[in-house]
Amino acid sequence: NRISAFEALIRWNHPQRGLVSPLDFISIAEESGLIVPIGEWVLKEACRQAMTWPDDIRVAVNFSTVQFARPGIVNLVFQALATSGLAPDRLEVEITESLFLESSDSVREILHGLKQIGVRIALDDFGTGFSSLSYLRKFPFDKIKIDRSFIIELLNEAEASAVGKAITDLAAALDMETTAEGVEEPEQVEALRAFGCTTVQGYLFSR
Repeated sequence: NRISAFEALIRWNHPQRGLVSPLDFISIAEESGLIVPIGEWVLKEACRQAMTWPDDIRVAVNFSTVQFARPGIVNLVFQALATSGLAPDRLEVEITESLFLESSDSVREILHGLKQIGVRIALDDFGTGFSSLSYLRKFPFDKIKIDRSFIIELLNEAEASAVGKAITDLAAALDMETTAEGVEEPEQVEALRAFGCTTVQGYLFSR
């Protein structure tokens, strides 16, 4: 029953097209390498804005696999925190399972480097990609995010409900938090609360 964090979501403010969804340009930015300077700007801007919020509110920033493939990602995060003055535990780095299709050893090294700084790490869209329970055992996640595809059918499909409950139980057993994405109905909140889900986000609260 309280706000604990915000997720930084980018839009392209195009002079003719208005606000362009990331679905329309992120893949191109990744292919061209432009995601690296874009991601750096997003990180620094998110940290700067979070400094204007109350001390108990965190900001979550998504990182691309392309960014993780470049050297110096831990140093970039350190500099963004140092420049803004944001406490490390108020920044949450969100990554997706596709990252582990790359070199898992280098990814693990980066994640442990971020944890040493004090940054929180969340696994985004869990259950939709190349899910492996070994990731959760090997990597230092603070949070698992339950993909909205499960939440949409939560009240209508026994299978979706079972998956949501299973992910929540698994996270709790591993001492990780859970965030359910795409919550739009109060009944979904009550079901997730009953599961033991720790946080929820979605249009029910704010677009």
